[in-house]
Amino acid sequence: MNMIEQIKALENGMGIQFLLHSAYNIIKNPIYVIDINYNLISITDFPADDPNWNELVTTGTFSLRTLELLADEGIFENIANSEKSVILKNDKLKYAKMSGHIFNRDNIRIGLATMIECGAKFDDECMAAFEALTDKITGEIREDSYFTMLGMTFYEDRINLLLDGAIKNTLLYNHHVQVLYDGFEDYLYVAVLSVERNKILEHVHKKRLKYFQSFLKTRYPSFKYSIYADNIVMLMSSKNNTFYGAPLFSSNAGLFEQNGMFMGISDSFENMYELRRYYDQAVTALKKGREGAVGQRIFLHADTR
Repeated sequence: MNMIEQIKALENGMGIQFLLHSAYNIIKNPIYVIDINYNLISITDFPADDPNWNELVTTGTFSLRTLELLADEGIFENIANSEKSVILKNDKLKYAKMSGHIFNRDNIRIGLATMIECGAKFDDECMAAFEALTDKITGEIREDSYFTMLGMTFYEDRINLLLDGAIKNTLLYNHHVQVLYDGFEDYLYVAVLSVERNKILEHVHKKRLKYFQSFLKTRYPSFKYSIYADNIVMLMSSKNNTFYGAPLFSSNAGLFEQNGMFMGISDSFENMYELRRYYDQAVTALKKGREGAVGQRIFLHADTR
């Protein structure tokens, strides 16, 4: 069997480490897997000296200095814009690297597999074998609850960083922001949903927000969610297969009324870095709508200016 067939023949259910060691013996190049937050998940032996590899082995992640260097060299941008595996070469890397995305069951990019060119050349067969390996790893972790939760918390964390204005180094974080576009096309909208609190204690209210966030995700699974400033935030796309504009939510007005929920929806936008501006629009729509409307639960910014 050639390398591709050998990789495809590897048994799933034995863990990522088994897949990496087996692939190392087949392809003859060292490999590591990191999650989307650059934390080391699994790694093979490495007979050569590479600064990035050594940093991963000793610290379990990449330093800010290393991340900035990789960003400056366009490494992350190339990875973010690639649908399949991509070969990374430049003067700042001691060895050429091949990287490919790992996905969880929600098809969220939750990690990277990377192979170092120090044993076998990156020819067509090697690349095809590596892509077969990334598919194997994706199959291995697809139903794992850790990686499912990682995708959800990743979305929430990045949405909140954008809302806080904390993502100032766009070069460093742009590939993370690009992940927020996954599954979306055309124009974006942000909805802010509040839940009547009444005299409920703070810790109970926060639990209820988490419950309603999970409830909404079950009903609208293609949207991306966060809890921010005591509101549930929903990031949506106009061409998403479950988004039909305000009528989608208006048709569920009874659901909103029964659970004491109100929603404000922003105007459309395209640039994810403008998320805060359109979040503020949705908040304004929510506040003005609740002040001036009777019996309504869903408010568009365009109608409340």
